[in-house]
Amino acid sequence: MSMSDLHGRPTAEELVEAVREFLERDVMTQTSGALQFHARVAVNALAAVGRELHDGPAMADAHAARLGALGYASEGELADAIRSGALDDRYDEVAAAVRATVHDKVAVANPKYLTNPTP
Repeated sequence: MSMSDLHGRPTAEELVEAVREFLERDVMTQTSGALQFHARVAVNALAAVGRELHDGPAMADAHAARLGALGYASEGELADAIRSGALDDRYDEVAAAVRATVHDKVAVANPKYLTNPTP
């Protein structure tokens, strides 16, 4: 059962989008200066939340699969293994997994910063 099945409509994603659109269309166009800047910050934050709600579950599954393929259950375990040199012979595999994770994080935080839309 997904969250939307449990709580119905509007979904959390739809609510976030509605507030983001209100701020962008109504508040930002009617304000200036510091208030407009803060509204823009809120719009960007809500856009990131919306992307996380939409893409986060699939990204979390992919991240867990990448960690599992390397033989680790958490980022902390992977970081410890990298620091210890235990994965030096698997550099390309580790780099690809880390690159994909960073890509997913940037895709949520601000996809405009991506130069390559796929990892």
